[in-house]
Amino acid sequence: MSAAALLSCRPFPFSVPWSVSRLKPALSAEGEQIVAARRQAPGAFEALVRRHQTPIYNFCWRMLGSGDDAADVAQETFVQLFSHLDRIDEHESLSPWLFRVARNRCIDVIRRRRTVPLMTSDDTADDFEPVDEDPLPDELAERADLQRLLAEAIAQLPPTYAEVVAMRYAADLSFAEIAIILGCDEGAARVRFHRAKNLLRQHLRSVNT
Repeated sequence: MSAAALLSCRPFPFSVPWSVSRLKPALSAEGEQIVAARRQAPGAFEALVRRHQTPIYNFCWRMLGSGDDAADVAQETFVQLFSHLDRIDEHESLSPWLFRVARNRCIDVIRRRRTVPLMTSDDTADDFEPVDEDPLPDELAERADLQRLLAEAIAQLPPTYAEVVAMRYAADLSFAEIAIILGCDEGAARVRFHRAKNLLRQHLRSVNT
């Protein structure tokens, strides 16, 4: 029997249909909740909100320095999630999408306030790592008597810096996660964070003198 005849009558055992070979991985628990919420299963959307509401609210509070404004923005973020359930990829983590929405809405609030931000001589370049000889103490974020001062200082930062600090301190995100949300590389996220800490340090020192 010729080779051509052999191939025509005996399909290779490892050949699979295209649709099967392109199957996506199994859904995570969050992915299953997204699908269930899309189908309007009882309690499914509420479960998604409970999963993400604390880090989203904390991020908004750090960005805006106001509990009321943070609650409003967090609520608007989840309202937008509900209206976009049919566009969400259930195979992807939901957190970056939520933080991007919350970030944009926080920036809108800041623009409406027309606040004067803390200034720096160069707040746009992200091409070098600044020296950080005096880190902002971690315990600062844990002391209740300084929470208000820290929140006010963060709210006065330029949004480019405020969002990085809020994601790092309030939402406890890694620099890799922050970079995904902001659409930049991890090094740029670190640079912005260290510059933001320098500005916060200057502000807090001026308050205490």
